[in-house]
Amino acid sequence: MASWKRFRVVGGVAAAMTAAVLIGASPAAASGDYSGLAFVHGGGGFSDDWNDEGVLSTSRHASSNATCLWQKVLWADGHLAWNEIDGVFGETTKQATIDWQRAYAGSPDGVVGKDTFTKAGQWLKDTDGDGAVDTYKGVGGRSFLVSRDGDGDYTFYDRNGNKRVAGYNYLTCS
Repeated sequence: MASWKRFRVVGGVAAAMTAAVLIGASPAAASGDYSGLAFVHGGGGFSDDWNDEGVLSTSRHASSNATCLWQKVLWADGHLAWNEIDGVFGETTKQATIDWQRAYAGSPDGVVGKDTFTKAGQWLKDTDGDGAVDTYKGVGGRSFLVSRDGDGDYTFYDRNGNKRVAGYNYLTCS
C-alpha cells in the first residue's frame, strides 16, 4: 500500500511539473508577440485583424515573411522601393518604418509593434464586395493583393509573384 501511495505522489508531482512547464512556456515564442500565433492572422471581420500582431524590428523577426509583408506596406505607402522588399528588416526598412510612423502613427521608433500594425490595418480593404479582405490600399497610391487563407493566416505575393504566407518564423519571400 505504501508503494502505491508513493507512486501516486510521484505521478502527481510529475503531472504538476509538466503542466507548469507547458503553462509557463510562451506559446510559439518566435511568433506573434501578442497573439502567440506563428503567422499574421485574422478572423471574422478583417477591420481589426492586425491589432494583435507581433513585433518586427532589426532584432525581432528580422528575417521573415511577416517582415516581407510589412515591406510591401511600406512600398504601397511610398516609403520603400520595390527592389528593397526582401524580407530582411535592416537599417533601410527601419528608416522607412520611422518615416511611415512619423506620417501615420505618431510614435516613430522604427519598430513595428501593436500600434503600428493596428494603424496599417485600417487600409486593409474589400475591393470586390464579398466581405473578405483582398487588398492593402496604400496611401501612397499603390496597392497590393493580400488575403486570409482557410486558416485565417495572411497571404500575399512577393516581388516575384509567388504567393507567400506571412509567417514570423521563416523567410521564403523574395
